Amino acid sequence: MKKFIGLDIGDVRIGVAKSDPLGILATGLEVIDRNTVNPVQRIKEILSDEGTKKIVAGLPKSLDGTKKRQAEKVEEFVAELKESIPDIEVIMVDERYTTTEAEHYLKNYSKKNGKERRKVVDMVAASIILQKYLDRIK
Repeated sequence: MKKFIGLDIGDVRIGVAKSDPLGILATGLEVIDRNTVNPVQRIKEILSDEGTKKIVAGLPKSLDGTKKRQAEKVEEFVAELKESIPDIEVIMVDERYTTTEAEHYLKNYSKKNGKERRKVVDMVAASIILQKYLDRIK
């Protein structure tokens, strides 16, 4: 089984996606609001529900490929995840442009208004991050 969970980790929300059991297709799962839910606990529940210990997390790099403060925040969150869930495998992947891609997709192919789009853009970005990884490992 090549099942993965994809994460687009932000300061306010975490977009979550999952792969099919064969590791071919990524689909959006949910958006975790970090202000109302313990994100580590929720991710632990999702991993259990999905029967996997493999996470693909987006690492936000600048256009020149260097890490900025947001990348450090993501790495800090991933370290917290690994501490709380020691048996997980976390694969960090470059997530440049994924939120822009997600916004473009939602703006052009969805009937959601701006407020509704903001609620799901992180989930779509997580799907893009995970799908790019799945395509790369094929």
